[in-house]
Amino acid sequence: MITQPATNITWHHGRITRQNREQLLKQTAQVLWFTGLSGSGKSTLSVALEERLFAEGKLVYRLDGDNIRHGLNKNLGFSPPERTENIRRIGEVAKLFVDSGVIVLTAFVSPYQADRDLVRALFASGEFIEIYTKCSLAGCEQRDTKGLYAKAKAGQIKDFTGISAPYEAPEHSEIVIDTEKLSINESVDLIIKQLGSSETHPQA
Repeated sequence: MITQPATNITWHHGRITRQNREQLLKQTAQVLWFTGLSGSGKSTLSVALEERLFAEGKLVYRLDGDNIRHGLNKNLGFSPPERTENIRRIGEVAKLFVDSGVIVLTAFVSPYQADRDLVRALFASGEFIEIYTKCSLAGCEQRDTKGLYAKAKAGQIKDFTGISAPYEAPEHSEIVIDTEKLSINESVDLIIKQLGSSETHPQA
């Protein structure tokens, strides 16, 4: 078990910059960070948005909560400290993607405001776009094809957000999508529209 952080390390800069890579790709790299309860539509919308942006000629990559826990974060559980570490690692990975010139979409519950703020602080103004997939707990439970909420209520899943663990809804997200009122296509259209009407739009 690693208990002591590495020391005597130095960041090594190459000769190819992020700006060089963005010029090659003809786009502006940034993070589109989806947050919301399980079942609120984060993954579904991130998949649809990734497809739309790719069709527009953007180089885009999606990081999904379950997928990351299959590999990079497979050693983490769901206690508050482990959730914090999960989001910290994802923030650092997203930062590397942005440096590579790629538009990165992330879909994580990321329930704590402090953790989201720490990730935001890794990026310059306009590079981190928080997208809150707003959905009531009842609405999320209705969509729960895996039965996770029922298991959580029965005590079979510990530290489950919305049941036995808190979700701190963002108060100042750049984009809010009410997934109980909008279809997938309507939601993606709204995201594209709001990105396009601000200085944060992924530039062609």
